[in-house]
Amino acid sequence: MEHAGGSAAAASRGPCAAIPADQMAFIRQILDRVGDKWSMLIIAILEDGSLRYTDLQRDVPGISQRMLSHTLRQLQQDGLITRTAYAEVPPRVEYTLTPLGRGLLDIVKQLIGWASDHHDEIRAHRDRATAGS
Repeated sequence: MEHAGGSAAAASRGPCAAIPADQMAFIRQILDRVGDKWSMLIIAILEDGSLRYTDLQRDVPGISQRMLSHTLRQLQQDGLITRTAYAEVPPRVEYTLTPLGRGLLDIVKQLIGWASDHHDEIRAHRDRATAGS
């Protein structure tokens, strides 16, 4: 199957059928990044505006300093957030969603909401699967 750009499609059906095969590895990397639990929580928390590192660490339950720093660097590298350092004493750094990151916000909030809405049902399925093994 040929894609409009002349290269073969990544798949013969489904959403990947519209993606050229030579782009699929990068698409998987993007999905891995934005689908990461820490990335999604950080994007959701930045909905209301800029936050400092310590605020993010407090508002993202269970994240370590190392993982927060790593995730913020990756989100910044992908253009989903900006990091603004202010020349103050003590130094102040704030993180904000970019327009690209804001484009993900509704999707992220829907996924988090879905997980919350179906928490009990999924837990019950896991419990039954564990009890049956």
